[in-house]
Amino acid sequence: MSDKIAIYPGTFDPLTFGHLDILERACILFDKIILAIADNSKKSPLFTATERVAIAKAEVKKIQIPNLEVMSFNTLLVDFAKTQKVKIIIRGIRAVSDFEYEFQMAYINKKLFPELETIFLPASEKSHFISATLVKEVAKLGGDLTGLVSESVAEQIKNKFN
Repeated sequence: MSDKIAIYPGTFDPLTFGHLDILERACILFDKIILAIADNSKKSPLFTATERVAIAKAEVKKIQIPNLEVMSFNTLLVDFAKTQKVKIIIRGIRAVSDFEYEFQMAYINKKLFPELETIFLPASEKSHFISATLVKEVAKLGGDLTGLVSESVAEQIKNKFN
């Protein structure tokens, strides 16, 4: 039997408790998960791809997920999936608005790579309101990031704004 491997892609700028919730739940479903950090400068990330990979590695080390690998990519997701020999994409969904966008992305990815399947995991009740965009906005305005990101991530975000 072959291993079931999935990619959980995103910019993860920054990696939030919402992302970690989806990741922990996905790791139960698959033999291996690749946390794939997109190097997408169009989104004007707060952290570089290298910084985001380092943050992600440190954060997932804390929660001890053995079947997880953190990587970055700067290609189309479907091309990255092909190079990794992966045919399953995991996407977290917080609200209907997320679903509409993710549904479109799933279809274009399927068009470009017909063997690729996208699985949507709904955000849990405790993290459905968390978005990286809102985390950055709260931090930028000096708000408390408790419950949104880890203390170490909060400190790194604050350092970026100082």
